[in-house]
Amino acid sequence: MENFTDQEKAILKPFFTNLDKPVFVLVNLPEVVKGALFSRYSRSPKSLRRVLLEEFIQNPEMNFKEIASMDEKTIFEKFVATKKAEEFYDRVLVGYGDDSVAELAGVHIACEDVSQLLAAKALEDNRIGISPLEKSTRYVWFDQKENGKYKYYRDPDIMESGFDNLYEESMDFLFDTYSELVPPLSEFIQSKNPKTEDVSERAYQATIRAKVCDILRQLLPSCTLTNVGLFGNGRAFEYMLNKMYVSPLAEVRQLATSIQEELDKVIPSFVKRAKTEHGKMMQEYLKNTEDAMWLFKIEGATSREDIELVDYDQDAEEKVISAILYPYSNLSMIELRKKVKEMTQDEKKKILNEYAGRRKVRQHKIGRAFENTFYTFDILAPLGAYKDLQRHRMLTQQRQLITTDYGFDIPKEILEAKLEVKYKKAMEQASLAFNKVREKMPIQAQYLVPLGFKVRWYFKLNLREVCHLTELRSSPQGHEYYRKIAQAIALKVREVHPLLAEHATKFVDFKDYSLERLEAEKKLDEKIKKLQEKYKK
Repeated sequence: MENFTDQEKAILKPFFTNLDKPVFVLVNLPEVVKGALFSRYSRSPKSLRRVLLEEFIQNPEMNFKEIASMDEKTIFEKFVATKKAEEFYDRVLVGYGDDSVAELAGVHIACEDVSQLLAAKALEDNRIGISPLEKSTRYVWFDQKENGKYKYYRDPDIMESGFDNLYEESMDFLFDTYSELVPPLSEFIQSKNPKTEDVSERAYQATIRAKVCDILRQLLPSCTLTNVGLFGNGRAFEYMLNKMYVSPLAEVRQLATSIQEELDKVIPSFVKRAKTEHGKMMQEYLKNTEDAMWLFKIEGATSREDIELVDYDQDAEEKVISAILYPYSNLSMIELRKKVKEMTQDEKKKILNEYAGRRKVRQHKIGRAFENTFYTFDILAPLGAYKDLQRHRMLTQQRQLITTDYGFDIPKEILEAKLEVKYKKAMEQASLAFNKVREKMPIQAQYLVPLGFKVRWYFKLNLREVCHLTELRSSPQGHEYYRKIAQAIALKVREVHPLLAEHATKFVDFKDYSLERLEAEKKLDEKIKKLQEKYKK
C-alpha cells in the first residue's frame, strides 16, 4: 500500500473511508469534484488519493479551500461546487472528450406528487444509469384528502378544455369508491383469513392491509399522485431530461425543468447539455421521430389473449451451450456451434447441469451464457401489473396508449364480498369520461384510466432475464396479477425449451396464496425480534 506522511494523512482523512486499504469510498466531496477526480484518475499512473492530494488539494489553481471546508466538524454538511471546480471539470471534459465521464457522479433526487402512470414512468423508463424507488400502492392508503381534495394530478390541458368538471367528478368518484370499500373489504378479508396463534398482531394487520390495498388499487386512476426517488448518474439524467423535455404531457415537461434546476445545483456540468444547442438538437430529433411515427398508426381487430409468445430462437440450445463452452475452448463460435449441433441430448444435459445445476436458491444468478437466446411476449394485463413489471428495465419493452378498450376484471374478493356493484359503477363511469376526453385529447385522456383496466405491451428478453423475472415475480409476496404473468411466461418457455427452462425457471412458484404478504411479515417479525435482542445486550 502507498505510504502517506502524517501530514498527508491528516489532509486526506476527511475524504476517504480509510487510508490503508485498496477498497474505499469517497466522502465529503461535492459531486462535481468526484466526477472530475475520477476522470483525471482514469488517465493517471497515481493512486486516487494521490491525485486528490496533489492535483486538487495542493493545486493552487483549484482553490480547493474555496470548494471544501477543511473543518472536520462541519465538513460538507451541504454539497458545494464552486465556479473553479466547474471550470476545471469543463477542461477535463474537453481534454478527454468522453461522455462516459458524466457517469462518474451520482445524485439522489426526490420527485414528489407526480402522476403514478405517466410522469412516474417517464422517470423510471431508463434502463441504465438510474435506479428508481416509488411510493407503494400496497402499503399506503390513497383515501386521504389534502385541502379538501383527493390527491390526483389535474392536467392543465384537460382543466382548460371544458372537460374539467367531468374529469374531477369521475376521479372523485373513483377515490370515493376506493375509500368506501376499505372498511367492508378489510372486514371480509379478515373473516375469510382469521388470525392464527403463530402470527403476531402486527404481521396480521400489515398482511390484511396489503391485501386490501392490492385489491382496491385497481380503482386508482393513472393521475393518482405518487412520490419517486431516483439515484442516477449525470449521463443518464441528461438523456432522461432530453426525452422528458419533448413529452406531449405538460406535467412531464414541467417536471424536467424542475429536475434540471435541482441537478444544476450539484452536478451542473454533467447535465448542462440538455439546455444547450446540443440538447435542443437531440430533443428535436426525438420529437420529430415520435410525431412522424403517429402518421403510420394502424388499428383494427385485435387478439384478447393475455400472454402470447410471439417468437423465440429455434436453435436456443445450440446458442446457449456454445456460449457456455466458449471461455473453455480455443474454437471460434461458429466452430463451437457445429460441435454442439452434433451432441446428443444427454451430452447437452450434462453440460447444462454442470453450468447451472448448483443453484440452491433463486439468488444464485444463472450464468451469462443464458443471455444468448431471446423471447418476445405480447402481454395484455391490468395497468397495475404493468406498473410493477415495468421496473424490469434490462430488457426491451414498449407499451401502447393507455385506454379502457380492453375492459377490466373484477377481483374475486370484490365478488365474494358482494361489493361489485359499487366497484363496477366507478370503473364504468371512468371509462365513459375517458372516451369523451379521448375524442379531443387521446394523450391526456390516459390520466383518467384506473389501474384495473388492461393495457397491451411487449417484452423482448433473453433467457437469463426470463430467469430473473419469473423467479422473482412469482414469489409468494408478489401481487396476484403479475404473479400470473410471471408464471405464464415460465410455462411458455418450458413448452418450447424444456432442457434450458429446467434451470432457468427452477425456482418459479406456481402456487396461489390467499394472503401473499403473510410469510414475509412473519419473517420480518423474526428480524425485529433478533434486533431487539441484539441491542438489549
